[in-house]
Amino acid sequence: MSQLDLLGGGDAAPSGQDHSYQPLAERLRPKALGDVLGQNHLLGPDGPITKMLSNQSLSSLLLWGPPGTGKTTIARLLAAEAGLRFVHLSAVCAGVAELNKAFEAARAMAGAGKRTALFVDEIHRFNRAQQDGFLPVVEDGTITLIGATTENPSFELNAALLSRMQVFVLRRLDEAALDDLLKRAETVQGQGLPLTPEARAHLIAMADGDGRFLLNSAEALFAQAFDAPLDEAGLAQALQARVPVYDKDRDGHYNLISALHKSMRGSDVDAALYYTARMLVAGEDPLYILRRVVRFASEDIGLADPQALVQSLAAKDAYDFLGSPEGELALVQAVIYCATAPKSNAAYTAEKASKSAAKVTGSLMPPMHILNKPTQLMKDLGYGEGYAYDHEAEDSFSGQNYFPDGMDRAQFYSPKEKGFEQEIGRRLAHWAELRAKRNP
Repeated sequence: MSQLDLLGGGDAAPSGQDHSYQPLAERLRPKALGDVLGQNHLLGPDGPITKMLSNQSLSSLLLWGPPGTGKTTIARLLAAEAGLRFVHLSAVCAGVAELNKAFEAARAMAGAGKRTALFVDEIHRFNRAQQDGFLPVVEDGTITLIGATTENPSFELNAALLSRMQVFVLRRLDEAALDDLLKRAETVQGQGLPLTPEARAHLIAMADGDGRFLLNSAEALFAQAFDAPLDEAGLAQALQARVPVYDKDRDGHYNLISALHKSMRGSDVDAALYYTARMLVAGEDPLYILRRVVRFASEDIGLADPQALVQSLAAKDAYDFLGSPEGELALVQAVIYCATAPKSNAAYTAEKASKSAAKVTGSLMPPMHILNKPTQLMKDLGYGEGYAYDHEAEDSFSGQNYFPDGMDRAQFYSPKEKGFEQEIGRRLAHWAELRAKRNP
């Protein structure tokens, strides 16, 4: 089986037919599941798909993985192994009419004793109503649905449809699998790639797990004549760099911003810089990243280092002033500052705890002595009576109760023993001691 169907493809050409006109990826398309590279966790001897086929059953399933990992090839080979008629639709092009035609044809074939595997590429592109259209034909066995998606199905597919499908996660191809794929290409082509070992390794790195990109790049190199093997610089001239896979409103977008946040939280400045660079190289709006950094400064650093929020907002202002690319350095500076700052989520925890208490006790009036008294009636009712002005008290601290009557004193904020919060903790302990003395 050729890793080609890391691309998706058609049926094999009749024996003896000239394949030279076909793209390299198509010529390399695997002809058996055992030939698929990089998915041994699914297709190996103990893989769940292998076990499914060994029981001579193929249920509706979803193949979820990045581009160029073999989703279309696996779907085609699964149908062949199970003895099913294979129908291929793309959600990019197909609509309700095409789906209904496929369903009717499947019913007719079922009546003749031939079941149908309907493969829907990019199934996440169907809207909710279109996805619901699969439910009755999957439920009654008219079709075995095989979906393929690059997006997180938890967000993109209806729960009702997802519950009727087994989800299999395909992995990006690792370096070993990509190297094997290049060797297959060289065997089929009858020649080696015109690359130095360093340039070959760089080409594999450029593919970033995408077998389709790798084969297309190899084919472009085979089509050119070179006087000597290309080094990395020559490879860069011969090929355009691969555009990173990154959709700003989809799963990759949220995965990377989450990775950045957690890297900063873990004080791993190098990982934080890496994910920042990943997003910037892919074309992410720097202001989106800066919004997360500003949030991080409050959520994960807080008063352990009050300058973190100042630095983050200054980076936002600098970027607003300079724009790209000059202003991106200010973003990087803020990321470095936050990743290396002492961490505390005490303010974040305090916010949640105080809001929870407010929902339960939100109808309680503040104590009378701290209420404003702008009218005579309010004065007559005792508003503000007995209030102690803290600036006139010893140590500028009266120790009065400020919680509502009927509510016990609560502690929402507990500073950590880190950074500036150590000083805040010392102050709070001092005031708690004075409060206890003055209100025994």
